[in-house]
Amino acid sequence: MTVYATKKLISTYRLAPEFEVFVDEMLMLRAKPSESWLPKVMANLDAVLVDHAHLERKAATSALSLERYQELFERVADLNAIAIEELEHFQLVLDILADRGVPFSHPISSPWISGLMDTIRKGRHEQVIDHLLCAALIEGRSCEKFQLLAEALAQVEAPLAKFYGDLVESEGNHYAAYLLMAKEIDEAETNSRLDFYLDLDAELVQQPNDLPILH
Repeated sequence: MTVYATKKLISTYRLAPEFEVFVDEMLMLRAKPSESWLPKVMANLDAVLVDHAHLERKAATSALSLERYQELFERVADLNAIAIEELEHFQLVLDILADRGVPFSHPISSPWISGLMDTIRKGRHEQVIDHLLCAALIEGRSCEKFQLLAEALAQVEAPLAKFYGDLVESEGNHYAAYLLMAKEIDEAETNSRLDFYLDLDAELVQQPNDLPILH
């Protein structure tokens, strides 16, 4: 089987060395995924890889969509770097699908992502801060879940385990970048909304579903 390797981009935002792998303290998450999540994912790897491909594509689109906000005009280069990295990951997942003989197919809507995104407020600072925090939490949960997948796959599919392990740092970097961007706009408002979103995420992530998706 192919050995899958990721390519890392150098960004303005870099994590401190102690944050280069997932730790609960860095992500600040208040709940673990439901107990049914990992068994479901491991039993549906091909479908989950298709979902992962769509997530990387959507993550690239999300980074580019953030460029429309006036408050982020000075961060366009950083957002471009994130979008490029997400597209590289998209291509890597497409390559894995091809290697496994799995066709790329339609995306499945995530109740967790929809539950977050549906709460984005309107208003100049409100909308951009909420959008950044939703993007940060999506990257943060990916950081967490990719590490869990890497550990679970280690004795089953070593190349795929390495691929997911290699993605952990990138997802953590994107999480930190989005959070820092929000704090630069309005730190007090960001902290208040982050508290709201961490509670919402904890509620949503514990809701089990039968969908063969990462989130």
